[in-house]
Amino acid sequence: MSPTAVLVGPPGAGKTTVGTLLAARLGVSFADTDDLVEARAGRVIADIFTSDGEPAFRALEREAVAEALRSHTGVLALGGGAVLAEETQGALRGHPVVLLTVGLAAGVRRTGLSTARPLLAGVNPRATFAALLAERLPVYRAVAVHEIATDDRTADEVVDAVHAALVPAPDAPVGHGG
Repeated sequence: MSPTAVLVGPPGAGKTTVGTLLAARLGVSFADTDDLVEARAGRVIADIFTSDGEPAFRALEREAVAEALRSHTGVLALGGGAVLAEETQGALRGHPVVLLTVGLAAGVRRTGLSTARPLLAGVNPRATFAALLAERLPVYRAVAVHEIATDDRTADEVVDAVHAALVPAPDAPVGHGG
């Protein structure tokens, strides 16, 4: 068993929103590894970060991703930092991984000062988001089969682009769509 699609990207790229809509369009189930971690831990991610620290959260996240890649057959959205683990990078090989990108301005606008995003809750969320993008973008691109920009698109337009990348028209070229 393998997911129909695996969505990766930074916070605010729309992984959960797009994933839910894409799953509905394809007639498959949707899972978000952040939700799986919270269900397994019985706590929200912000609480895990606060009480146990980021390393404890990342361990739970690696387990949730590995299990979902083995057992989930629908659309799977990974938490923004999940791809940083080398074991996750390896586990993603051979899966239909789609990178949803978001630029700095749109990403900050979409995430705001959300306390649900502990890595962005700081003195300067804009600078933190910029650093996060710089660090993670090469890793996202290394694991992705397709790349879809989300900045100036509605969720439905992004779903259209992801769907076209995953199920190309008979004579359409396959590759990174933007």
